[in-house]
Amino acid sequence: MSLVRIQKLLASWGVASRRKIESFIAEGRISVDDRILSEQGLLIDEDNLPVIRLDGKKIIPSQNTDYTILLFNKPKLVITSLKDEQGRRSIADYLPKNKRLYPIGRLDYDSTGLLLVTDYGELTNRLLHPSYKVPKEYIVKIIGEQLSDSELKLFSEGIELDDGLTAPCCIKPLKTYNTYSVTIKEGRKRQVRRMFEFFNRKVINLHRVSFGPIKLGSLQSGKLRDITFEERKALLKAAGIEY
Repeated sequence: MSLVRIQKLLASWGVASRRKIESFIAEGRISVDDRILSEQGLLIDEDNLPVIRLDGKKIIPSQNTDYTILLFNKPKLVITSLKDEQGRRSIADYLPKNKRLYPIGRLDYDSTGLLLVTDYGELTNRLLHPSYKVPKEYIVKIIGEQLSDSELKLFSEGIELDDGLTAPCCIKPLKTYNTYSVTIKEGRKRQVRRMFEFFNRKVINLHRVSFGPIKLGSLQSGKLRDITFEERKALLKAAGIEY
């Protein structure tokens, strides 16, 4: 007998992230052997699998040999969601319609750049978990005075935001005036913008150029591409998953 929590099991099959699966359970969308699941953390025997359904459709076990990982260059004024009640453009307008894909993390509505989307839930969960410390690099343009040497030092060592102290990060001034490269290993909401706001600087442009080993490169705004074999191998390694 090999017992595993249902959230972890379904995430490993690429259904969705663990957090998303928990919301599916709370909404009564998952059934086990035709009984609606109401408890979180149900233990499932991997050696004797029950019939698990999402919205009435049977979930087929997957060993993630055929999952999808796409690189998307998110344009400005596009929401990182599969739908928007306000009618704004969302990333769903750019994704394939024949696959159930989810973004790995988010980019603000007014931010641009690298966004990974996948149907591999466990990969999403790991890449977003702070224990894996996967770095993300942003090119940031601000208005106001340039950061002083002392401000740069404090920025990199960690500052106290309303949700706690930020972890050490890397910030480097670039040749373009008031433009910085910022690399963080966290993923708090609007974190980079709030870090600059701490120093009374306003971010006017935020563009993500890398996520772990994946680089945006020359991919045009609004375009998608499959990641390469080597990129996939490196990304899984960063997430602690054997290829």
